[in-house]
Amino acid sequence: MSPAASATTDRSPNRKAPRRTAERILDHTLELFNRFGEPNVSTTLISAELNISPGNLYYHYPAKETLVNALVERYERALQEALHAAGPADDAEGAWLLVPRLFRLCWDYRFLFRDLNDLLTRNRQLETRCQAALTQQTAAVRQRVVRLCAVDGTALNDDEADALATSIVVLLNYWLSFEYVRDPRRALEPENAEAAMRRGARQVQALIWPYLSAELRQRLRPTLSEPELLRGNLAVRG
Repeated sequence: MSPAASATTDRSPNRKAPRRTAERILDHTLELFNRFGEPNVSTTLISAELNISPGNLYYHYPAKETLVNALVERYERALQEALHAAGPADDAEGAWLLVPRLFRLCWDYRFLFRDLNDLLTRNRQLETRCQAALTQQTAAVRQRVVRLCAVDGTALNDDEADALATSIVVLLNYWLSFEYVRDPRRALEPENAEAAMRRGARQVQALIWPYLSAELRQRLRPTLSEPELLRGNLAVRG
């Protein structure tokens, strides 16, 4: 074997190491941000938790803002996955499944919603990305709300559909902030995830239930208790 070939062989097992390290950093950073809040987590703490040097962390993510942006990119991919996985708008049960999926996503990235106002003041890139995410959510929810009501023989006018979809999206994105205010020390701990999301789903139910017949309510009610949606992890990596 030639020296060049030998060198290539020696290097090949390590080619993916930087990628693995970068993803491991993001995994731990998300966990720390969710647990303590983004403003309370320094890059020094992140490197200490990972048992890597600050220089190694800097190599992959030169500033905390780059970590936040990378996690937001993950969130954006997970949002697309949630929107597509919920099923077509013309399927009543599939349309309603969007609610627990979006709640799960908000939980997986709860630091983003808890600290959003603070993050927006420091990160202009985040401003446009969050606006785009809200627009996508609102459009998807509106489409499904209109379809659910149409299945039931109820026609919403544009103003009603816009108002209902916006109310649902506001509740989805800020429900965990409400939970946090009610119980700052325990609300956002992992063991409380399922209960918090169930409570939030019931509030969404209260918004849309008046527009639906008793028969359709009965069909949709079990989807609020889908354990694989409430307990699963929708976060996308890679």
